[in-house]
Amino acid sequence: MPGRYFDDWTVGDTIAHAVTRTVTETDNVLICALTHNPQPLHLDHEEAAKSEFGKPLVNSVYTFGLMVGVSVADTTLGTLVANLGYTDLTFPAPVFTGDTLRSETEVTALRASKSRPNAGIVTFEHKSFNQKGELVARCLRTALLSKKPA
Repeated sequence: MPGRYFDDWTVGDTIAHAVTRTVTETDNVLICALTHNPQPLHLDHEEAAKSEFGKPLVNSVYTFGLMVGVSVADTTLGTLVANLGYTDLTFPAPVFTGDTLRSETEVTALRASKSRPNAGIVTFEHKSFNQKGELVARCLRTALLSKKPA
């Protein structure tokens, strides 16, 4: 499904994204390797067992990337000019290997671009939940989207 143009959005539009994902140990190890993050809390089962969590936590960069990534097909695929920023990123609950994550997006603000007459700015609130319905990640994403071609 292609993304929507700026003109197709209204404040309050909400999408429950169809793509879900069960997080694997490979996902966690790979994101740690790709980002050069050697944190034992993510990679060392013995060290993580001594933590309050009792087992390795999934690297939050993975959680964030998955949350935004699954939104792209429903929001900005083919209509994005640029991502302008991400703010208010929080991780209210931990993610562990074996958790199944689902995400949803709500449009919280819209405005026409002052410098680009063929584009507008959309603010998305992305949220991700585990299989228990617990919020595990949230952020605001501001994106510059194309308007519908004339």
